[in-house]
Parts: sequence; C-alpha cells; structure tokens
Amino acid sequence: MGGSVLPSAPQPCPLLLVDGHNLLWGATFGFPAEIRSRDKTRLLTGVFAFFALLRVAIREDFTDQPEVIVVFDGQYGGSDRKELDPTYKAQRPTDEAALTPIQFLPDVKRGLDQHRIAWTELDHAEADDVIATLVRTTPPPRPIVIMSRDRDYYQLITDRVRVLNTKMRPGKRYIGPADVFARHHVTPAQWVDFRALTGDPADNIPGIHGIGAKTAATLLADGITLDDLPNTGRLDTGRGRTVREQLDLARKWRDMIRLNRHLDVPIAPTCQQSQLLPPPADVVEKLGLW
Repeated sequence: MGGSVLPSAPQPCPLLLVDGHNLLWGATFGFPAEIRSRDKTRLLTGVFAFFALLRVAIREDFTDQPEVIVVFDGQYGGSDRKELDPTYKAQRPTDEAALTPIQFLPDVKRGLDQHRIAWTELDHAEADDVIATLVRTTPPPRPIVIMSRDRDYYQLITDRVRVLNTKMRPGKRYIGPADVFARHHVTPAQWVDFRALTGDPADNIPGIHGIGAKTAATLLADGITLDDLPNTGRLDTGRGRTVREQLDLARKWRDMIRLNRHLDVPIAPTCQQSQLLPPPADVVEKLGLW
C-alpha cells in the first residue's frame, strides 16, 4: 500500500550578528587597497571595504541568505567595565590616525539603511553585550553566526551558535565548541575563567602573572571553573599557589570578560532574510560618495 511523504518543515534562516566596529576597523586597516573618490580628495576605504567584506562573507560562508543585524559599540559602551578597572582598554591609541574608522561610521549606517540591513547601537553598551543579549533571546533551533575577530565571543558558542572569523583561511573560519577545545583545551563555558587567568591584551586585562594558556588549561581541566578551583587541590602547588593568592583578582577579570546577556535591546530578529547586498562600488555610488 502506497504512502505519502510529509514535507519537512522549513528551516529558519540563519541569523548573522555582525560586530560592526570590529568589521569597520578590519575594513579600514586591513583592506589590501586604498579606495578614494574619483577626484582623489576623499578616503573611502572604510565604507567600501565594510560592505565588500560583509558581502563576501554572506556569499561565501552561507548556503542560505541570512538575516543580518549589525551591532555597533555605544559611545559610552565601556563605562561599566571602566568602573571596575579604569585601565580597561586604556592602552588603545586615540590619535587621529587610529580613529580613522570613526569618520566612516555615518556613511556605513546610511548604506545599511539604504539596503535594509538592520543595525543597532546602545549609548552605554558595547556591541559584545548587545550581541550576547540577542543570542540569549533568539529561541532555538535557529542557527546563529557571530561575525567578529574578537575571541570574547567564544563564551557564547554552543552547538547552534558559532563565530565566523573571515581572517582565517577557508574551511577554518567557523569556530564551534570542538574548535575552541581543540585550540585552547577548554570549553566555551570555561572561556571567561580561562581568559581571567591568561589575560586579554586587546582589552588591557593582564590576567594572573605567570599563568599562560597551558597552565590555565591544566588548572581548568575536566570542566573546572575558577569557583571550583579552591576545592580541587590544584592550587596547592606550583603556579596554582599564585592563582590561590590572586583568586579575587582573577574573579574581577572574569567579571569584566563575562558578557552581559540581559540588556534592553530595541531590536529583535524578524526571521526574514535580509536583502542581497550589491557590489560595494554600487553601495558607494548610491551613497553619492564617488
């Protein structure tokens, strides 16, 4: 007796959350060619490269067109962490050359609006925390991809949440739980503990002096967290003693590294695919920048 095969339920389109400032900095300083207006008077590299890199990532790293939300750092985004430690990100240069990407920000936002790509920015929040909140509030089984070179996002990785680092070679750009463990010998759930021990130079978080990646991974083996360590005996000898003496400091670094997943974000995924981006030259043309 014959039967019919029920059609499978349509799969939700992937959600691509883009760390906007991270992409803009990479676009401005890492693009292989300088892009200028036709009269050579205006530098356009940041705008052109932002849309070029985003378009290439969507075309080459996704089988289905995703819904895209770009998240930018707020002007006072690091204030909460600076209250914990005034030296947070204090090492970053603030001269005119280092802040070149900021000049492109208004045009990047206009370009996103013109092509109906959603974006958001909270004055007192960093993009990391907004993205962490969007990850938490997006129900499964929808797959989520975070486009950024910032390893702080590793703490958000799960079976359905991956990080896309387009600076890595093809085939290695997606980072999932197994990749984090293979490279660092800790799980994504342990990432904040691991970085609290080893430090994060990009954010001027020193970690615990003398504790490198190998020692930190050994201390955290078998899923142990900072809070578990005092009862394991691992802090009784060698470098572990240093950690015991500075455990409160390590907890402070962990609090700074841990992302806030409970912000009031004024945007929510719509479960609708974003429209295709045209070539970056067309985006710049529509913006009237050539």
